[in-house]
Amino acid sequence: MAPQEFTRRLATVITHVDEIMQQEIRPLVAVDIIEQLHRQFAILSGGRGKDGAPIITFPEFVGFKHIPDEDFLNVMTYLTSVPSMEAASIGFVIVIDRRRDKWSSIKASLTRIAVAFPGNLQLILILRPCRFIQRTFTDIGIKYYRDEFKMKVPIVMLNSVSDLHDYIDKSQLTADLGGTLEYRHSQWINHRTAIENFALALKTTAQMLQTFGACLATTELPRSIPSTEDLLMSHMRQWNKLQDELKLLGKQGATLLSCMQEPATKSPTSKLSLHEVENVATMERLLVQLDETQKAFIQFWSEHHLKLNQYLQLQHFEHSFCEVKLALDNLLAEQAEFSDIGDSVMHLEQLLKEHKKLEGEGQESLEKAQLLAVIGDQLIQSHHYAVDSIRPRCAELRHLCDDFINENKKKHDILEKSLELHRRLDKVSQWCEAGVYLLASQAVDKYQSREGIDIALNDIETFLGTAKEYQLPSSKDFYNQYELMLTLDIKTKAQKVLQKLSDVQEIFHKRQMSLMKLAARQTRPVQPVAPHPESSPKWASPKISQPSTLVPHQKTSEEPYTETDLNSEEKEDDETKSEVKNEEILESSHDADNPEPEQPDGSKNLSHSRHIIRDLVETEVTYIKEIKNIIDGYIIPMDFIWLKHLIPDVLRNNKEFLFGNIRELYEFHSRTFLKELEKCTENPELLARCFLKRKEDLQIYFKYHKNLPRARAIWQECQDCTYFGVCQRQLGHSLPLFKCLREPSQRLIKYQMLLKGLLDFESPEDLEMDPSDLEGGSAKDDIGKFGKLLMHGSFNVWTVHKDRYKMKDLIRFKPSQRQIYLFEREIMFCKIQLEPSDQGLSPHYSFKKSMKLMTLSIRQLGRGSNRKFEIANQNGLEKYILQAASKEIRDCWFSEISKLLMKQQNNIKGKFTLADFSLGSILVPPLCGIRVEVWRLGILLKKMICLENNCGHIFIVPGSTCACFRWYRGFVIVCMSLLDMISPTQLPRPNFLNQKSIICSPEEGLQQNSARLVPLSQTSSLQNCKKETSVIYKPSRIWYFVIAA
Repeated sequence: MAPQEFTRRLATVITHVDEIMQQEIRPLVAVDIIEQLHRQFAILSGGRGKDGAPIITFPEFVGFKHIPDEDFLNVMTYLTSVPSMEAASIGFVIVIDRRRDKWSSIKASLTRIAVAFPGNLQLILILRPCRFIQRTFTDIGIKYYRDEFKMKVPIVMLNSVSDLHDYIDKSQLTADLGGTLEYRHSQWINHRTAIENFALALKTTAQMLQTFGACLATTELPRSIPSTEDLLMSHMRQWNKLQDELKLLGKQGATLLSCMQEPATKSPTSKLSLHEVENVATMERLLVQLDETQKAFIQFWSEHHLKLNQYLQLQHFEHSFCEVKLALDNLLAEQAEFSDIGDSVMHLEQLLKEHKKLEGEGQESLEKAQLLAVIGDQLIQSHHYAVDSIRPRCAELRHLCDDFINENKKKHDILEKSLELHRRLDKVSQWCEAGVYLLASQAVDKYQSREGIDIALNDIETFLGTAKEYQLPSSKDFYNQYELMLTLDIKTKAQKVLQKLSDVQEIFHKRQMSLMKLAARQTRPVQPVAPHPESSPKWASPKISQPSTLVPHQKTSEEPYTETDLNSEEKEDDETKSEVKNEEILESSHDADNPEPEQPDGSKNLSHSRHIIRDLVETEVTYIKEIKNIIDGYIIPMDFIWLKHLIPDVLRNNKEFLFGNIRELYEFHSRTFLKELEKCTENPELLARCFLKRKEDLQIYFKYHKNLPRARAIWQECQDCTYFGVCQRQLGHSLPLFKCLREPSQRLIKYQMLLKGLLDFESPEDLEMDPSDLEGGSAKDDIGKFGKLLMHGSFNVWTVHKDRYKMKDLIRFKPSQRQIYLFEREIMFCKIQLEPSDQGLSPHYSFKKSMKLMTLSIRQLGRGSNRKFEIANQNGLEKYILQAASKEIRDCWFSEISKLLMKQQNNIKGKFTLADFSLGSILVPPLCGIRVEVWRLGILLKKMICLENNCGHIFIVPGSTCACFRWYRGFVIVCMSLLDMISPTQLPRPNFLNQKSIICSPEEGLQQNSARLVPLSQTSSLQNCKKETSVIYKPSRIWYFVIAA
């Protein structure tokens, strides 16, 4: 049902309810005038006149004349609207009972009726007062005031109830008027109130349904599946609520109708009064409208719910279609890349395995596509409104499935034929090699006898008899049979094999002819000779032929080089190249860990980004080779029968947990990732896209890393078993298996380091970073005090430990990988760790060390270290050699740190001028951050003594410079630089420190004098010292001061 039709039907229901309740002529309801109705000065008993006119009775009411006009009008309006329009059109009969009242009351009643009665009047019947005087006044008043009432209807004055019965039947009058009509006023009010409330509730519900329908019609359908499901659930909740209200309203109506029919149902002889019959009829008409409302609502909701469900089904179908189509497109793309038809039997067997694996991987997608097409057909059969959109989708899915299946079958047939061709070519080649071996094994000295010649000829004929098994078809049949896979390489190989076959057959023919001629020449009798210890070797089956290297065959002019020899030379050349390549890869891998790598000459002409990508590709090849060695050297031999006794049960039962998904890693890197990395060699900008494209595939590392703890436990339990030792010796590995199993985790770090090196090179200045990104259990809490983060990057770090006394260098040969953060006031070293998370393995940085910039010195290293620089602390006890990813990054960092050092030096020089010091207490933050007391000693000399626990820190301020006293071997001295205060030079060991007393001398040397150095133990109370200072040594830039006792 359309929303417009639903709204129209509900509007009809509302109109019918208004007509039933006569809302046009009766704006009032019983609830509005409930108090006036309960006063009972006028009632509608339900009685009818002789012509069916409704009777309104004015019973005796003492205070009738005091009733407000508005109340009288409201009651009259309501009572005249209760009967049906047909009964009201006949006219009303009014019965006024004033038998116990006065003429004034009759006059007041007639006056109000004449003025405010809203209906048609047919007859007015008045019961006169019983008292004589009032009756007389009534007769006179009627005659006198009749014209004044202006009544167009007859007014009949009745003397008694019996006279009233002449006009109205007793059955239509209540008991107080001598009739038999049962009337209970309170019950009448309750029924009227219940009917009107029910009608109002029905009308309100119909209006709510109209609003609900309009809302559903104007609601915009969402585009996402969750939003559509939420919308459907919301509409369902609203529908259930409205449906409950309709059911509740129906129950209320049925209950009310049964209450009105109760008098007739209790006793078969009792009948309903006329007003009760009218109430029952009204309720029945209202219940009919309620039923119409329910039918319209259910029909509308059914269609709307079906539409929403179909829309949701369409969204699910479209979503599943996009997923399945993407999977099929990827399969077809993989299938299109699978274009190799092989160049050897081993290669073809591997290709067939990969093809079968691809077919197995595509089986799930094919099943999903076929199932989705069936679902689409079901939607079409169920008369879905979007048939025109679903039918093409189903056809497209079936077309893609057919394309994949047909192309798979075609490729499989091609590979099978190619395998058959290579097997035949290999058999022919083996036959040729066996023939060459046979000819080479025939001893020449046997040809001196007829018997030896016959044996040789017999061997040749026997061998040539086997040629039918290895004979290739004719050239025409050969090309017709293998036309699809005859590439240039295969054609060349086939031609070489055919030429080889022809050459071997020619050699056999020549040997036969030579032997036959030799047999014909031998006419003399055979002389008896001693038997030769060697006998003619039996011919080995070509299926188990020995390699030609086992028999040293000397080439003659009549035996040209065979294809076997050429192939062996080519194989040796290939093996030599392979060894050279492996050596280069090993050297490249070694250079990555070498503290001072040497750059190849060719790399100077390459850009930095290409150098990184080349390094990435080369290490990727090595990485794949190492994984392959683990699979071939450890996993596959577990299935060898002759090694099963070396494998413990624990290892055999937990093989999958020890190695994890390492096969999956190998397949992904060797078949997919390496090829994509090689494509980025010439286009470095494709590297990021490559990693993003394979983001989901790289999640296999999360699975591998998650399994490592379990693998470690198995390894610790089985590491001493003989099997691992055998495999390790067979592979020639120096490291145990588990060290190799950690290679994948280290490979992820390698990816990260290379990518970060590329990123740092591209934009070294754009390195803003939130310090809160630093994570780890030992991260510093006060990292915000370091100032703004200026730069960060990954470095290889060597630590140089210098003993304080022996000055012995202990340098780590292998560098540590550290993430270094440069702040405004400090430099921080962090260790890089890979930890599992919801997104796989993610790097975390744990705090290792931080150093204040004001205590550091920096220098570049010498020649051959263009990517390194050195930072050292103030006393030189710790030095760190940092190696950047490139020279440009090194220069950028060195320049930035130098700027910071110079800036802080200028700040300190600016702080300690003569004008900055004044008498009293001051704060000296750059040196020790403690409170000191200053007093003048001379024009250019000030001394500051620490007041904090008498720690013995003494400051000397000559001119505009300041320095802090240090102690050396128990003596208090001071080092003060006039130019460079940010990184004080390590104190040289002047010869006066060995003396007990010293004298002042400018630069010629130190002479003894009465002045002496004060031991540190005597400086606990410096107030006892003389307030004077002796300058004992003054080179060009550094002054030394000594406190004189």
